[in-house]
Amino acid sequence: MTRPDPTAGPRKSAPMPAMNEDLHGNVPDKAEVALILIDVINDMEFPEGDQLLRYALPMADRLAALKRQATEASIPVVYVNDNFGRWRSNVQAQVEHCLRDGVRGQPLVERLKPVEDDYFVLKPKHSGFFSTTLDILLDYLQVKTVILTGVAANICVLFTANDAYMRDFHLIVPADCVASNTVEENRYALEQMRVVLKADTRPSAEIDLDALKQRGGHPPRPRS
Repeated sequence: MTRPDPTAGPRKSAPMPAMNEDLHGNVPDKAEVALILIDVINDMEFPEGDQLLRYALPMADRLAALKRQATEASIPVVYVNDNFGRWRSNVQAQVEHCLRDGVRGQPLVERLKPVEDDYFVLKPKHSGFFSTTLDILLDYLQVKTVILTGVAANICVLFTANDAYMRDFHLIVPADCVASNTVEENRYALEQMRVVLKADTRPSAEIDLDALKQRGGHPPRPRS
């Protein structure tokens, strides 16, 4: 057994590894824009699940199209999903439950299920930033703008948007890529995010992802 040399100086820690060119599949190691899908891996097995699903399904078709465009533009996709009290679960367990157990949210998850290159963050509460690794991931990727989508606009999307705003992210919340239990609740939440959090809430079809990347993640001024 080799004894330590008492005359030697303090031991230096190993340097941090260099940034990988390919951290996660085909997703770039640096991205100034990220698409975030909130609570879309959802069994909808709660009292107002049918009501929310009514609006979530047409929203999911538009969000699926936006996700395809983000992938083509090399914009990382991050699922930020409630753990629904299943503290031993993981992403695959959540997806399998929604696809295999005959839950009412199955058609939603079929439209929006993650692929291998997507990131996934489990959250215990409403905000995607509370007690999660989302902050660390976005900082590592050097993200400046987050595109927030998913359900419900007036609860988890709004809470996440509040925390993102306080962290000085630029916010885009496409009006047609979020859903709530009612049209009124959805409209009110979007208005709050537009006015208070300075979010760009234009529909997804009006978002030019390539132009957004060229501006270094800075969105154009939202329409008044």
